This record gives sequence, C-alpha cells and structure tokens, in this order.
Amino acid sequence: MVIGVIGENCSGKSTLAEKIRQSLGGEIVSGKDYLRLAKSESEAECSFREKLRQAAAGENLIYVIAEPEQVNLLPGGAVKILVSADLDTIKERFRTRMHGNLPAPVAQMLEKKHGMFDGGTYDYRFDGVSGDAASLCAELKKLRGA
Repeated sequence: MVIGVIGENCSGKSTLAEKIRQSLGGEIVSGKDYLRLAKSESEAECSFREKLRQAAAGENLIYVIAEPEQVNLLPGGAVKILVSADLDTIKERFRTRMHGNLPAPVAQMLEKKHGMFDGGTYDYRFDGVSGDAASLCAELKKLRGA
C-alpha cells in the first residue's frame, strides 16, 4: 500500500509517518529523497514511480510530501492523508528547528505557503497538533486488510 502523508513544513508529517511505519511497517521516503535512485532527475523520478507502483500491491511505502508537485507522483489508489497545523504552531516548530531563530523572510514564506494543500482531495485529514495517530493507524490497518 502507498500512503501519502501530505502537508506543510512542520505540520507533523514526519512524526505521523513514523507512527504509521511502527504500526503497519514499510519504508518511509521523504520529499525528493528518491533522487538518490539514479544520476539524473528524470531517471530517478521514473524509478521512483515504478517503486510506488510496485508498493501499491506489496509492501507499504509511506511518502512524506511537502511540495504540491510531489502529490502528482502518487499512483492511483494511494491513500492520501493531509496533515495540518495552525500557522502559529508551524512557526514555533520551525523556530525550534532553527535553534530559536525565525528570520522574517522564513516567517513570510511559511505564511505564504500556509493552506497550500487545503483544496486537495484526501482520504483522511489529520490534526498534526492533537490528532489521534493510533486511531488513524487502526483505520489504515483495516484498509490494508480489505
């Protein structure tokens, strides 16, 4: 099964992806990590699409997505989970990631990108602040068993 964990920077995607991996097993691929599959970007993307296609009927692959164009790599039938958090939480998490400093241009970038995934179609919506990962994992297990 292919599971797309989709959301803005610091929304809680990686934390959720790790909980899904612990519960269901599988490999986690983040962003453009797939570029390591080949020397050229086009070859790597082709290889990654094939890997995703194979995972759709086999082992779980959890793809952590932070950029809209990456959603297009998901094959048909992939489970799409939108992870969201309020802007203040995102900024605070980013500030922590940057060792306590959040430069104004970075804050502006976060503000501009906030809500960029809201218009998409998702199988699940997960609150990256207070969501119940165990319940979501239980739903995914049922889906996997179906």
